[in-house]
Amino acid sequence: MTRATTFEEFADAVSEAYARLTKQQQQIAQFVLERPDDLALGTVATVAEAVGVQPSALIRFANTLGFAGFTEMQQLFRARLLDRVGSYRDRIDVIRRSNGSGAPEAGVLHQFVVSGMADLGTLEDNVNAKDLAEAARLISRATRVQVLAQRRAFPVASYLAYALAQLDIKAQLMDGVGGMLMDTLRQMERGELLLVTSFKNYSQEVVQAADQARARGITVIAITDFALSPLKPHATLCFELGQGPDAAFRSLVAPLCLAQALVVGTGHELAKKLPVSRNTVASKAKAQVGTSDPSTGRKGART
Repeated sequence: MTRATTFEEFADAVSEAYARLTKQQQQIAQFVLERPDDLALGTVATVAEAVGVQPSALIRFANTLGFAGFTEMQQLFRARLLDRVGSYRDRIDVIRRSNGSGAPEAGVLHQFVVSGMADLGTLEDNVNAKDLAEAARLISRATRVQVLAQRRAFPVASYLAYALAQLDIKAQLMDGVGGMLMDTLRQMERGELLLVTSFKNYSQEVVQAADQARARGITVIAITDFALSPLKPHATLCFELGQGPDAAFRSLVAPLCLAQALVVGTGHELAKKLPVSRNTVASKAKAQVGTSDPSTGRKGART
């Protein structure tokens, strides 16, 4: 296997090879992708203890991925950490430690605000403008957009279906009422697009839907958390938010922010496609962020 030279290449390589790894190596893969900073700052002994394996298992894992040993693999993670010095997440972590905001007396709202800000910093680190623009292009050109999510991720899908419809896009929320989800999927045709969202622990119905849609040649855009998400192999384009798995209540701040960016980006894409209707489309895109209507003086609908 060719050795990765960036963390992004490493995550892609692990995702591609995951099914061929041993169970122990899969356990290591999940740890290093979900807690990359721990690998960057730890020793082979401390990381092995955190994963629950022997140090030799980490060395074999590194060898499997084309590295000479643990130290060479660790350099890649340390380079990633250095690139992120001074990021919003780092600054917020410093504020949390200095204010002791992890303590109950800091207040529940304050803790969630700080956590949400940290998630937004991670979102900005993980999502690049090129992928966002490509997703907007694919959505704007689809004959119909089917939106699917379940459980915790359902509010993200509900928002996307509503907001895209405000741009006069044919968007439909697939809720699977009456056990009709697979029947609805079978009615999808080429030219349509499936927009799915799922986080750990992943909805198997959503994963299955993405699998079936991609097998039929339908474009799939996924919003998920990690490179090892089961949605990634089935997605034409996959957004990995990198949300931490250990929080008791995982925030929807980052995925909803990404959803809003997708909607507004799609509005701009539609404006480029239809010059005659540019003002109409642009005003609808701006309405997603609550601009005023000069003719009425009333605020546009916030989404």
